[in-house]
Amino acid sequence: MDFSNPGVARERLIKILRSKGITDERVLDAFRKVQRHTFVDSAMYAQAYDDNALPISGGQTISQPYIVALMTQFLELRNNDKILEIGTGSGFQTAILAQFSRRVYTVEAHRELAESARIRLRKMGYENIAFKHGDGSEGWPQHAPYAKIIVTAAGPAEPETLIEQLELGGRMVIPVGDRYHQELMVCDKTEHGIEKRSEGGVVFVPLIGKYGWQEKG
Repeated sequence: MDFSNPGVARERLIKILRSKGITDERVLDAFRKVQRHTFVDSAMYAQAYDDNALPISGGQTISQPYIVALMTQFLELRNNDKILEIGTGSGFQTAILAQFSRRVYTVEAHRELAESARIRLRKMGYENIAFKHGDGSEGWPQHAPYAKIIVTAAGPAEPETLIEQLELGGRMVIPVGDRYHQELMVCDKTEHGIEKRSEGGVVFVPLIGKYGWQEKG
């Protein structure tokens, strides 16, 4: 990428997202507003608008833009939604969510990532985001219920504690499977229980915690 013109690179990425089935114009517009290169190490600026995941600190990743867009599109966000995000990471997905929501509550298990994302997003002027360092598999029950929950790390199953924090009529998007391959699940909370559907295979870092995976070793 010619980094002297990141706007051109963003538009190129948006064309790629369109070609892969991202049709929600609000999601695409959010990708115009949120500058992905500010969420990666300066050594990777030239790759910031490629449609690939990139490494960040703590052995984590900033997700592939298509997956960020796809999960956001599946949430079917409304402007008054209260959102819970599990896995703040770099804060890029958080910033995308903040374009839609009156309030985003985001939980990150890695203290360094949680703090750096908080500082970064505060400097960018985001005031509708609340940050927490803790076990994401436990959610953030103090502020429940949530209209939407997005989980950006993969668990062996949908944590019951997160389902409990979802309001009736709410939706959760979460990767579920083993440590190396998962299905992207869309879960709707209805009067008759949880309705689930798979939207295909994905690969995410593991959700470590009480209701996720245990740390290796």
